[in-house]
Amino acid sequence: MKKIILLFITIFSFFSCTEDSTSIINSDNLLLGYWSKAQFKNEELTFTRLTSLPDEEYGVSFKEDGTFIERTSGWCGTPPLIFFNVKGTWKASDKTVIEVSTQSYLSSFNWQIQLLTDEKLVVKRVLSEQEKDHRKLLDLFIEIQNLVYGVSCTDSSNWTFTAYGSNTCGGPKGYIAYSTEIDTENFLQKVAAYTEAERLYNIKWGIFSTCDTPSKPIGVACQNGYPVLKY
Repeated sequence: MKKIILLFITIFSFFSCTEDSTSIINSDNLLLGYWSKAQFKNEELTFTRLTSLPDEEYGVSFKEDGTFIERTSGWCGTPPLIFFNVKGTWKASDKTVIEVSTQSYLSSFNWQIQLLTDEKLVVKRVLSEQEKDHRKLLDLFIEIQNLVYGVSCTDSSNWTFTAYGSNTCGGPKGYIAYSTEIDTENFLQKVAAYTEAERLYNIKWGIFSTCDTPSKPIGVACQNGYPVLKY
């Protein structure tokens, strides 16, 4: 579930406290600190307060100077997961809404606070139209991942790879391994559908990139039951 918890979250308003929510965020500073142990359910993301961000788990940090840090493995979540920090800024607006701007693929998003205590933070994403389109893209990619990881990788001779996605400067965004023992025609059709959808998404929203060309793998290896691309 770690690979799915990352960026999928939407809108509602509820507080268990009767005091003004702006003062809860800005004066009492309950939001400040480190939050992890993320649990996603019914469009809500629940965090538990920690003393620091974990090395190998999703989490976020809010600092008094407006600094925001997200500890993530990225949105595609291809095992083995490698976690890193994404830096950004945050501010409170509209009482219960947190506006976040980061250096990640979706550069900004809003979280609406559902519950905030000394130990728990519950939020929902307030999705923009661009995020709604991106979510459709993500759903397509998850379908592809489910086909890939629905088969345990024990014999690399039964695995191959294909290009996927659309780089804004042309060419694929990357490569993904898949088993030749699945319905490969159906799989490749889904990859093609995702690639075209991402191309149209990039045009619609004016997405740009550094035009880096992904390296083409030379094969697939099996590690702990997962396929890993060889270069």
